[in-house]
Amino acid sequence: MTPDLFEPDAPSTEPLEPGAVVLRQFASSHQAALLAAVQAVTEQAPFRHLVTPGGFTMSVAMTNCGALGWVSDRSGYRYDAIDPEGGRPWPAMPEPFAALAARAAAAAGFDGFAPDACLINRYRPGTRLSLHQDRDERDLRQPIVSMSLGLPAVFQFGGATRGERPRRVPLAHGDVVVWGGPARLHFHGVLPLKDGSHPLLGDCRINLTFRKAG
Repeated sequence: MTPDLFEPDAPSTEPLEPGAVVLRQFASSHQAALLAAVQAVTEQAPFRHLVTPGGFTMSVAMTNCGALGWVSDRSGYRYDAIDPEGGRPWPAMPEPFAALAARAAAAAGFDGFAPDACLINRYRPGTRLSLHQDRDERDLRQPIVSMSLGLPAVFQFGGATRGERPRRVPLAHGDVVVWGGPARLHFHGVLPLKDGSHPLLGDCRINLTFRKAG
Protein backbone atom coordinates (compact mmCIF):
# COMPACT_ATOMS: atom_id res chain seq x y z
CA MET A 1 0.00 0.00 0.00
CA THR A 2 1.26 3.50 -0.84
CA PRO A 3 1.20 5.74 2.25
CA ASP A 4 -0.84 8.94 2.19
CA LEU A 5 1.52 11.75 1.20
CA PHE A 6 -0.20 14.14 3.58
CA GLU A 7 -0.59 11.79 6.55
CA PRO A 8 1.00 13.50 9.57
CA ASP A 9 4.01 11.92 11.25
CA ALA A 10 3.79 10.80 14.86
CA PRO A 11 4.39 13.67 17.29
CA SER A 12 7.89 14.01 18.72
CA THR A 13 9.57 16.38 21.17
CA GLU A 14 12.62 18.46 20.29
CA PRO A 15 14.12 20.47 23.17
CA LEU A 16 15.57 23.85 22.20
CA GLU A 17 16.92 24.92 25.58
CA PRO A 18 15.67 24.99 29.19
CA GLY A 19 12.06 26.18 29.08
CA ALA A 20 11.68 25.89 25.29
CA VAL A 21 10.62 22.93 23.16
CA VAL A 22 9.29 22.10 19.70
CA LEU A 23 6.43 19.58 19.64
CA ARG A 24 6.72 18.19 16.14
CA GLN A 25 3.38 17.45 14.43
CA PHE A 26 1.50 18.00 17.70
CA ALA A 27 -1.35 19.86 15.97
CA SER A 28 -1.48 17.90 12.72
CA SER A 29 -4.33 15.59 13.66
CA HIS A 30 -6.42 18.65 14.67
CA GLN A 31 -5.88 20.61 11.45
CA ALA A 32 -9.48 20.45 10.25
CA ALA A 33 -10.91 21.84 13.50
CA LEU A 34 -8.20 24.49 13.75
CA LEU A 35 -8.65 25.76 10.20
CA ALA A 36 -12.43 25.83 10.54
CA ALA A 37 -12.02 27.87 13.72
CA VAL A 38 -9.63 30.29 12.00
CA GLN A 39 -12.20 30.84 9.26
CA ALA A 40 -14.96 31.47 11.81
CA VAL A 41 -12.84 34.00 13.68
CA THR A 42 -11.71 35.89 10.57
CA GLU A 43 -15.26 36.18 9.30
CA GLN A 44 -16.00 38.24 12.44
CA ALA A 45 -12.62 39.99 12.78
CA PRO A 46 -10.86 40.06 9.38
CA PHE A 47 -7.10 40.07 8.97
CA ARG A 48 -5.49 43.50 8.93
CA HIS A 49 -1.98 44.99 8.75
CA LEU A 50 -1.22 46.84 11.97
CA VAL A 51 0.96 49.94 12.24
CA THR A 52 3.89 50.06 14.66
CA PRO A 53 4.45 52.95 17.08
CA GLY A 54 7.15 54.12 14.68
CA GLY A 55 4.63 54.37 11.84
CA PHE A 56 5.66 51.27 9.87
CA THR A 57 3.01 48.91 8.49
CA MET A 58 3.63 45.29 9.47
CA SER A 59 3.98 42.82 6.60
CA VAL A 60 2.24 40.12 8.64
CA ALA A 61 -1.57 40.29 8.57
CA MET A 62 -3.12 39.81 12.01
CA THR A 63 -6.31 39.32 13.94
CA ASN A 64 -7.25 38.03 17.40
CA CYS A 65 -9.70 35.96 19.38
CA GLY A 66 -10.27 35.55 23.09
CA ALA A 67 -11.02 37.95 25.93
CA LEU A 68 -8.06 40.12 24.91
CA GLY A 69 -6.43 40.93 21.59
CA TRP A 70 -2.94 42.24 20.87
CA VAL A 71 -2.95 45.51 18.94
CA SER A 72 -0.41 48.04 17.73
CA ASP A 73 -0.76 51.62 16.51
CA ARG A 74 1.06 54.93 16.77
CA SER A 75 0.26 55.08 20.51
CA GLY A 76 2.03 51.77 21.29
CA TYR A 77 1.67 48.02 21.76
CA ARG A 78 -1.02 46.72 24.11
CA TYR A 79 -3.83 44.25 24.76
CA ASP A 80 -7.41 45.42 24.36
CA ALA A 81 -10.76 43.71 24.85
CA ILE A 82 -12.21 45.64 21.88
CA ASP A 83 -11.35 45.22 18.21
CA PRO A 84 -10.39 48.78 17.21
CA GLU A 85 -11.61 48.23 13.63
CA GLY A 86 -15.04 46.84 14.48
CA GLY A 87 -15.58 48.52 17.84
CA ARG A 88 -16.79 45.20 19.28
CA PRO A 89 -15.26 42.56 21.54
CA TRP A 90 -12.93 40.14 19.80
CA PRO A 91 -14.51 36.80 18.81
CA ALA A 92 -14.56 34.25 21.60
CA MET A 93 -11.68 31.80 21.57
CA PRO A 94 -12.83 28.57 19.86
CA GLU A 95 -12.81 25.55 22.16
CA PRO A 96 -10.38 23.58 19.93
CA PHE A 97 -7.88 26.44 20.25
CA ALA A 98 -7.89 26.65 24.04
CA ALA A 99 -7.94 22.88 24.57
CA LEU A 100 -5.01 22.14 22.26
CA ALA A 101 -2.97 25.07 23.59
CA ALA A 102 -3.41 23.78 27.14
CA ARG A 103 -2.38 20.27 26.07
CA ALA A 104 0.70 21.56 24.28
CA ALA A 105 1.75 23.61 27.29
CA ALA A 106 1.32 20.60 29.55
CA ALA A 107 3.37 18.44 27.17
CA ALA A 108 6.15 21.02 27.48
CA GLY A 109 5.98 20.98 31.28
CA PHE A 110 3.67 23.94 31.89
CA ASP A 111 0.53 22.55 33.52
CA GLY A 112 -2.61 24.63 34.03
CA PHE A 113 -2.12 26.99 31.09
CA ALA A 114 -5.42 28.79 30.34
CA PRO A 115 -4.89 31.30 27.52
CA ASP A 116 -7.15 34.33 27.26
CA ALA A 117 -5.63 35.69 24.04
CA CYS A 118 -4.83 34.17 20.66
CA LEU A 119 -3.01 36.25 18.05
CA ILE A 120 -3.57 34.85 14.55
CA ASN A 121 -0.86 35.80 12.04
CA ARG A 122 -1.09 35.23 8.29
CA TYR A 123 2.15 35.04 6.33
CA ARG A 124 2.55 35.20 2.55
CA PRO A 125 5.81 34.55 0.64
CA GLY A 126 8.26 37.30 1.56
CA THR A 127 6.53 38.10 4.85
CA ARG A 128 8.74 38.13 7.93
CA LEU A 129 8.57 38.94 11.63
CA SER A 130 11.55 40.69 13.15
CA LEU A 131 13.16 39.59 16.39
CA HIS A 132 11.16 40.71 19.42
CA GLN A 133 10.15 39.74 22.95
CA ASP A 134 6.64 38.96 24.18
CA ARG A 135 6.52 41.16 27.25
CA ASP A 136 3.14 42.94 27.12
CA GLU A 137 1.49 40.23 29.26
CA ARG A 138 0.85 40.80 32.96
CA ASP A 139 2.11 37.42 34.23
CA LEU A 140 5.41 36.53 32.59
CA ARG A 141 5.44 33.21 34.44
CA GLN A 142 2.92 31.93 31.89
CA PRO A 143 4.33 30.28 28.73
CA ILE A 144 3.83 31.14 25.07
CA VAL A 145 2.31 28.48 22.79
CA SER A 146 2.81 28.95 19.03
CA MET A 147 1.19 26.67 16.41
CA SER A 148 2.17 26.53 12.73
CA LEU A 149 -0.22 25.68 9.90
CA GLY A 150 0.38 25.78 6.15
CA LEU A 151 3.68 26.64 4.45
CA PRO A 152 6.92 25.80 6.27
CA ALA A 153 8.83 28.61 7.95
CA VAL A 154 12.15 29.20 9.68
CA PHE A 155 11.61 30.28 13.28
CA GLN A 156 14.38 32.26 14.90
CA PHE A 157 14.87 31.65 18.62
CA GLY A 158 17.47 33.82 20.29
CA GLY A 159 18.54 34.68 23.79
CA ALA A 160 17.61 37.17 26.48
CA THR A 161 19.30 40.03 24.61
CA ARG A 162 18.83 41.14 21.02
CA GLY A 163 22.54 40.83 20.32
CA GLU A 164 22.64 37.05 20.89
CA ARG A 165 22.68 35.14 17.63
CA PRO A 166 19.39 33.24 17.23
CA ARG A 167 19.21 29.62 16.21
CA ARG A 168 17.20 28.77 13.12
CA VAL A 169 14.41 26.25 13.70
CA PRO A 170 12.55 24.86 10.64
CA LEU A 171 8.82 24.58 11.33
CA ALA A 172 6.33 22.54 9.32
CA HIS A 173 2.55 22.29 9.24
CA GLY A 174 1.36 21.02 12.63
CA ASP A 175 4.47 21.90 14.63
CA VAL A 176 4.04 23.68 17.96
CA VAL A 177 6.68 25.70 19.83
CA VAL A 178 6.29 26.30 23.57
CA TRP A 179 8.57 28.52 25.63
CA GLY A 180 8.42 29.80 29.19
CA GLY A 181 10.34 29.73 32.45
CA PRO A 182 13.98 30.76 31.84
CA ALA A 183 13.27 31.17 28.10
CA ARG A 184 10.10 33.23 28.47
CA LEU A 185 11.61 36.58 27.42
CA HIS A 186 13.93 35.27 24.75
CA PHE A 187 13.91 37.12 21.43
CA HIS A 188 12.23 35.32 18.54
CA GLY A 189 11.02 35.96 15.01
CA VAL A 190 10.38 34.44 11.58
CA LEU A 191 12.62 34.68 8.51
CA PRO A 192 10.99 35.74 5.20
CA LEU A 193 8.58 33.05 4.07
CA LYS A 194 9.70 31.22 0.93
CA ASP A 195 7.52 30.65 -2.12
CA GLY A 196 5.47 27.47 -2.06
CA SER A 197 2.04 25.95 -1.99
CA HIS A 198 0.48 23.95 0.83
CA PRO A 199 -2.28 21.41 -0.04
CA LEU A 200 -4.69 23.00 2.45
CA LEU A 201 -3.67 26.66 2.61
CA GLY A 202 -1.99 27.37 -0.72
CA ASP A 203 0.65 30.13 -0.57
CA CYS A 204 -0.06 30.89 3.07
CA ARG A 205 1.14 30.17 6.58
CA ILE A 206 -1.10 30.65 9.60
CA ASN A 207 0.42 30.98 13.05
CA LEU A 208 -1.63 30.81 16.24
CA THR A 209 0.09 32.34 19.28
CA PHE A 210 -1.58 31.71 22.64
CA ARG A 211 -0.89 33.80 25.70
CA LYS A 212 -2.25 34.46 29.17
CA ALA A 213 -2.39 38.23 28.79
CA GLY A 214 -4.67 39.46 31.55
